[in-house]
Amino acid sequence: MFRLFAMLIAGLVVAGCTNPNDLDGPTADLGDFHLGHNVVVAPNLTQGPASRKASKEEWIESMKAAIDERFSRYDGDSLYHLGISVEGYVLAIPGVPVVASPKSVLIIKVTAWDDAAGKKLNEEPEQITVVETLSGETVLGSGLTQSKEQQMRNLSRNASKRIETWLVQQHARHGWFDADEAATEEPAPAAAETAAEEDAESADSGKERVVEATEG
Repeated sequence: MFRLFAMLIAGLVVAGCTNPNDLDGPTADLGDFHLGHNVVVAPNLTQGPASRKASKEEWIESMKAAIDERFSRYDGDSLYHLGISVEGYVLAIPGVPVVASPKSVLIIKVTAWDDAAGKKLNEEPEQITVVETLSGETVLGSGLTQSKEQQMRNLSRNASKRIETWLVQQHARHGWFDADEAATEEPAPAAAETAAEEDAESADSGKERVVEATEG
């Protein structure tokens, strides 16, 4: 039970530090980053408890749009690909306000790919969990005030922001995206897609993570 609470609290902390409404401001420091392929897959997509249903195709479209929205702003000279696996989600359904208003949750895995070097930057995928942004609409539960599409956009934009924060940290700590290699002329979409698919775990494992992130 402690583990379940810990997972949920961790997700809430992440969401509290996420502000996706900064797209009109200056970009963060990502060195020579230029987005090549934006590959989103969902082979093990798991719907969590007490959730509206969304298809793999809907999640792929939502995440791709959020990634393009955020990372197309970077105009470096070197190509880097992002491979994202959507693992699990909860889209809150209407509940009893305050007492039992559920939160929407999204779990993804991310792999960054250096096109010039032809390799992953992170051998192990980075797992990211986000919950919906707290606002006047969601304080009583987004299931009461938002459509499924609004919930998905909210979560996808939060996830995209968290990916950016993670990449900025890796650039500062490990020199990712330093302009020390020339970008290739043609990116390799198959490699990025393969990386995303290889990083996806089994459906049973995905279900366990969603339940852990939402129960409490």
